Amino acid sequence: MTGPRIAVLLPCYNEEAAIGQTVRDFRAALPGATVYVYDNNSADRTREVAAAAGAVVRGERRQGKGAVVRRMFADIDADVYVMADGDATYEAAAAPRLVALLTAEQLDMVVGTRVTAADADAAYRRGHAFGNKLLTGLLTRMFGQSFSDILTGYRVFSRRFVKSFPVLSAGFEIETEISIHALELAMPCAELPTAYYERPTGSVSKLSTYADGWRILWTMVALYRSERPVVFFGVIAGVLLLLAAILAVPLAITYVHTGLVPRFPTAILITGLTIVAVLSVVCGLILDTVTKGRREIKRLMYLQYPAPGA
Repeated sequence: MTGPRIAVLLPCYNEEAAIGQTVRDFRAALPGATVYVYDNNSADRTREVAAAAGAVVRGERRQGKGAVVRRMFADIDADVYVMADGDATYEAAAAPRLVALLTAEQLDMVVGTRVTAADADAAYRRGHAFGNKLLTGLLTRMFGQSFSDILTGYRVFSRRFVKSFPVLSAGFEIETEISIHALELAMPCAELPTAYYERPTGSVSKLSTYADGWRILWTMVALYRSERPVVFFGVIAGVLLLLAAILAVPLAITYVHTGLVPRFPTAILITGLTIVAVLSVVCGLILDTVTKGRREIKRLMYLQYPAPGA
């Protein structure tokens, strides 16, 4: 019997200073794996350095990490997929442990949670750490469960996860979409702590704390609307009905005392708010049926592939 075919996926953009070390580390940790570097329009020597280190180099012209992940998942055929960033910040030596856990317990995703050394706080900026905790907590409240580090780029996937995942994100919000996809299909997953290092000299982060943070938040809201339409549109309906009730109370009191409705435009507004609230509830119920159908289709696609290690 032969072992599983392992593919290491490294999306890259201007990582000349770090990609060589990253490729060498993963090749040393997983000698039988094929390391793929997908270059995303780099303006430096990322391609040349990656190829010299022994990686299979390919490209994706659509800008954004989500676009690169979409291309990698579509193109590469393997049994186990190890995804990390090309900036040498993730612990490549932990990859065998992540892969072993995935195959031994027949999981669909193992998340490498980031743990920094006490003297390496610069690796994980405080703003990013706070944002990660905030978004992770919000995701837990929205979907009822979550992972301890939803924004880590270090993950190991089964084939059935990769081939059943319709990547929709374009940028750094891809990690959030991955987490929600696993939660919504109730996939068996696990987490393992892994070391997180500072970038090598000359390597610069492409993550924008506020801009990408807002994109991730918006992605969570959009996916919540798609996956929980009854609750989403029910909340909108509740807010509209509450506003309508607040506006209606003075009109009702005036009508009881005088039999007149002196503020006719307000009455029209109240009627409009009530109608929109009712339509929101109806939309939520209709979209809930659509959501269940989409989830069933994704689940059937997922079940077409065997479990890892089966």
